[in-house]
Amino acid sequence: MLMLALSFAAGGIVVGEDPGANVDPEPLPTTTGGMSGLSNVQSAMSSLCSGLTTMLPVAAMLMVILAGVIYASGQMMGAETRARANVWATAALTGALIAILITVVAPPVLTAINGAAVKC
Repeated sequence: MLMLALSFAAGGIVVGEDPGANVDPEPLPTTTGGMSGLSNVQSAMSSLCSGLTTMLPVAAMLMVILAGVIYASGQMMGAETRARANVWATAALTGALIAILITVVAPPVLTAINGAAVKC
């Protein structure tokens, strides 16, 4: 009741009148830059594919080098540390293999999802 009295005092509301009845809604801003939704999806797929094919091989190479360094340094340590180093090196090699697999499989999969060839 207090809110209703305050709004009457401010002169903003008239009983029986819709406050937004005569206001034309503003058009929503275009965030796509004039591009259609399909071209945005194709652009995103191409960007994802190029990112994967440029970044993952470098990461895989670094993981292989890191696995070699971890394995070699583990061989100079005691039995428990050597075992842990072997596990860490194996995990790094597994990560490198998965990165290479994703690099090989990503373009055909993204092309199948997109329905058209994806530029990598």
